[in-house]
Amino acid sequence: MSTTFNNQRLPEISINGAALYREEVLTDRRVGVLRVLHPVKTDGSADTSRETIYSGEAQLMSTIGTLPVAFDIPAKTLEEAVAGYKEAAKEAVERTVQELQELRRQAASSLVIPPAGGGLPGGLGGLGGLGGGGKIQMP
Repeated sequence: MSTTFNNQRLPEISINGAALYREEVLTDRRVGVLRVLHPVKTDGSADTSRETIYSGEAQLMSTIGTLPVAFDIPAKTLEEAVAGYKEAAKEAVERTVQELQELRRQAASSLVIPPAGGGLPGGLGGLGGLGGGGKIQMP
């Protein structure tokens, strides 16, 4: 059965029964969240053939508000995950900051200032007569 919306065919949506996890959320109500993903079978029983996954969440404060950061924590036990939270969070925040800086650099380098005149009637140049010289401007 295919589903359509505004005459566009949508992909089939299903869940992979072989990759189910029961999620447990832990928090210290101060810094962040620790998620424990327990592998389960489709009948809800524990799937001991797969590893438990530990992941963390933190929030960065930015000029546009809070930015959520999610990251995996390499651990075999909850105790190891708690101990490894700080380092995993630090690495994730550093990676996120680098990605944001790269996005900012890409956005800044894609700015193009139109040439003077700009082809509009009256030679207004599209920017109220402000000439740009027609060159890419790098900040």
